[in-house]
Amino acid sequence: MPFPLHPQTQAMLEKMASMNLVPPHTIPLAQAREQFAKARAPFLGPALEMGALADREIRGPGGPLRVRNYRPLNSHPKERLPVLVYFHGGGWVFGDLDSHDRLCRALSNLARCAILSIDYRLAPEHKFPAAVNDATTAIEYVAQNANELSINADQLAAGGDSAGGNLAAVAALMFRDQGKPLLKFQLLIYPVTDLAMDSASYTTLANGYTLTRERMEFFREAYLRGTRDIADWKASPLKAEDLSRLPPALVIAAGHDPLVDEGKAYADRLASAGVAVTYSLYYGVVHGFVTAAGAIDAGRTAIAEAAACLQRAFSSAS
Repeated sequence: MPFPLHPQTQAMLEKMASMNLVPPHTIPLAQAREQFAKARAPFLGPALEMGALADREIRGPGGPLRVRNYRPLNSHPKERLPVLVYFHGGGWVFGDLDSHDRLCRALSNLARCAILSIDYRLAPEHKFPAAVNDATTAIEYVAQNANELSINADQLAAGGDSAGGNLAAVAALMFRDQGKPLLKFQLLIYPVTDLAMDSASYTTLANGYTLTRERMEFFREAYLRGTRDIADWKASPLKAEDLSRLPPALVIAAGHDPLVDEGKAYADRLASAGVAVTYSLYYGVVHGFVTAAGAIDAGRTAIAEAAACLQRAFSSAS
């Protein structure tokens, strides 16, 4: 490996090794979800004070969708803020509003934007494309309820990490195809872009870190209805024939992550299609480092980079 693990990353992995974690497919689903939360808890960043924070329900395609609305510190309740619709990571199987709460707090305060975090339906109870449908529904809800939410629908971005980055990328493609230029930016943090899982990094980085090939296979089997879905660009956006006319993007990648190659491939294809894209590779860190900002300095740096890119995109859209 040309770039070794950062000592902070090594310390985090050693701490996780002491937790006696087991592969999620070997235990009941509810227990696996509890383990996901437990494994991440020691490394989360601080729960920053917000200007306002409120949970609500919106109408989703499969029933009520929970969302959490963040407004930055010292913002006025009626101020029309730019807004990021955020989709949490967790392989479409794990995660919720609480798992990514601290990340959303930090992003909202640093970018001076509202954030609507979406508690989309999880697999395997709800197979593909349920999460995709929830994602697009949530974005349209935000765009159509700007007055009620005190946001500026002309400054609307979508983003997420890992599986959530996949949903944000897919939503951007869907809205483009529908002729709905709702999104002005896409924030893609180590996104899943190709569920074929055949890139070189799936071999060279298959084991030993927070995300393994075995775990991704578990997520893929839980999420998809069958192998035929792998080739569907709504599951694997890298397989979309045309990536032109999409919103500007920031793609953040981790050097020791099985997903690193597909993140780079997606950024390269966006650039080749004429989309303004920033690709930012963080060496010495593993998948999940951004939500481990309490232990990994690079996580805090990446959050600051994401916030700065959001601010620039919102300024360009104003």
